[in-house]
Amino acid sequence: MQLLAAQTVVLGGRLVRPGWILFDEMVYEIGEGSPPARVRAAASVSTALPDGVLSPGLVDIQVNGAFGVDFASATDDEWIQVAQRMPSTGVTAFVPTFITAPIEELAANLVAYGALRPLLDAAPGAARTVGVHLEGPFLAEKRRGAHRADLLSDPDRQLIATLLDAAAGALTYMTLAPERPGALEAIRQLTGAGVRVALGHCDADALTVRAAADAGATLVTHLYNAQRPMRHRDPGTVGAALTDPRLTCGLIVDLHHVSPIAVEIAFRASAGAIALVTDAVAAMGMPAGSYELGGDRLDVQPGLPPRRADGAIAGSALRMDEAIANAVLHCGLDLRSAINSATQIPAHAVGRSDLGLLAPGAPADLVWLGEDLMARTTWVGGQIAWSGDRESASSAAASG
Repeated sequence: MQLLAAQTVVLGGRLVRPGWILFDEMVYEIGEGSPPARVRAAASVSTALPDGVLSPGLVDIQVNGAFGVDFASATDDEWIQVAQRMPSTGVTAFVPTFITAPIEELAANLVAYGALRPLLDAAPGAARTVGVHLEGPFLAEKRRGAHRADLLSDPDRQLIATLLDAAAGALTYMTLAPERPGALEAIRQLTGAGVRVALGHCDADALTVRAAADAGATLVTHLYNAQRPMRHRDPGTVGAALTDPRLTCGLIVDLHHVSPIAVEIAFRASAGAIALVTDAVAAMGMPAGSYELGGDRLDVQPGLPPRRADGAIAGSALRMDEAIANAVLHCGLDLRSAINSATQIPAHAVGRSDLGLLAPGAPADLVWLGEDLMARTTWVGGQIAWSGDRESASSAAASG
C-alpha cells in the first residue's frame, strides 16, 4: 500500500489543501489534512510531494496519433509505444481517433484495434485506451476542415451497421453532421447500440442541434472549430452547444484553434460541460517537420499547429498537461475547473465514470503536476508509468 501526501490534491472534483491518498492498484482511501497515524501505519511506502498538485490521471478523448505515429497506419508495436509514452504528458486514458476514410478502411481499423486491445491493456506502463472515436465520414463538406471531400457521405443504416459489426463493442463515439440526410436516424441507431454521438464538422443551425440532442447526441467535437458559428440572429452549432445541458463540448486549448477570450466564454456559458481535448496528431511530442494524418501530409512549423498543403489546420501538437496550463495561465481559468475538464468531465462524457477521479474503489491513475502544471510523475494502476526525475537521471547517465 502506498501513501501520497501533497499540499494540493484534487479529491472529488475539489481542490483540497493539503490532502492525501492511500492506494495500491485501486484507490483505497482519501482524506484532507495530514494523514492520520492509522493510514501512515498501513502504508509500506510514504511520499510527500513538495509542491505542485496531485490530480487524477488526465483523460484525452480525441487523439489521432502522437510521437510520430498516426493511428490510421500504425503497427502494433507503434500503438503500444504511443500508449506507453502518453503518461509522459499526464494522460492515463485516451480515446484513439480515426478520421474520414473509406468505410472498408475504417472497418478494418476497428477490427485491428479490437484484436490489438488485449496487448495494449497488458503493456506495462501504458495509458488505457477507452475504445475508438470515428470522426467521419458523415460530415458536412462546407465544414470538412482536413477531411477529404470525396470520402464524405450521408449515413444510412447499412453503413452504420457495417461499422458497428466491425467494432464489436469497441466504438466509443462517432462524430457526424446532424444536418445530413439520415443523420438523426443514424444517431438513434448508434445510441441504441451503446455508441455515443458527437456533433461536429457541421453547418447545423440551432434547431437541428437541439433535434440531434433529442435523438440522443451527447457530445460536440472541438467546439468552435469546423462548425457553424454563433451570431445574434443565428445561434448556430456553437450557440446551441453552449446552451444545451445535454451536450459536453470538446475544446482544443492550444491558443491557436480558439482564442483565450473564446475559451473563457465557453467555460462561463457551459460550466461543468467542457472537456479539454488535444485532437493530437503524429506531431505531438515531436520536433517541427512533416507528418501524416489519415494518409495526408501535414507540415508543422515551430510553435504553430499542423497544417495540410492547402493551409487547413489539421489537429494539433498539443499535450494534455499543456492544455491545462494554457487554460489556467493564458485563459484565466481556475485550476479546479481546468483539471476537472481534463479528468472527470471527459471520462464521464464517454461513459467511464470510474476514471478521471480520485475516490475509493477507482483505479489508482494519478499525475503529479508541477508548479508549471506540466506532468512530473504519472501512475497507472498504482504503478509509476513515467517520471520526469527518472528521465532526467537516465539522460544524465547517458550523457556522462
